[in-house]
Amino acid sequence: MKRIIFSLCIIAFAFSCSTDSTTQTQQPPESNFYALTVGNSWVYKNYRYNPDTEEYDDTGVVDSISIVGTEDLFGVTYFKFRRLTTGNEEGITFCNANGEHFEYLREYQGALIRDDGTVKYVNNDFSERELVNAGWGIIYEALQEGTQNVTVESGVFECLDAQRYARDSDNNTLPAIDHHMYSDGIGLVYDTSSFVSSSTHSIERRLDSYNVQ
Repeated sequence: MKRIIFSLCIIAFAFSCSTDSTTQTQQPPESNFYALTVGNSWVYKNYRYNPDTEEYDDTGVVDSISIVGTEDLFGVTYFKFRRLTTGNEEGITFCNANGEHFEYLREYQGALIRDDGTVKYVNNDFSERELVNAGWGIIYEALQEGTQNVTVESGVFECLDAQRYARDSDNNTLPAIDHHMYSDGIGLVYDTSSFVSSSTHSIERRLDSYNVQ
């Protein structure tokens, strides 16, 4: 099989968003699993696998994310996320490009939903979801039952793990498994990006600091 250089996570790895209506306010959902509150912020550092040491080295790429406001789109209120990425002058694969990016998200019945109607994450549905039909195969995601403790630079968090993987056109499961780990009331804590042909992920992104209300 040809080496497939396609990221399981290329389709929506940017945990970001925003709007300039910073004067607007909105009551977050009662549980607020995704920490959807204007003013909340997160800083992530990106680490790249070093095959010589079999460890992950700091790339210097930093994603700074904040909720800067809300905006009414199609009659529904979305939270506006802003992501500012720095340190990626090298153009590292699977890391976000330098610059400012905005994303609009809302929560509905446990799902984190983008403004185009697609689902970014679910915290209560363990069924397999098809994400992308890429021609050579299909990328899926499935939330795993139970929680696990995840240790990153900002602390230890009890997280849900949504695993992302692919099957080729013959329905063979490919080696890579990526993880998207969220903690209740905190949001994204840790995620990975991989080539589907490799069982070792190339990039991992860790929550370095945060400020949530």
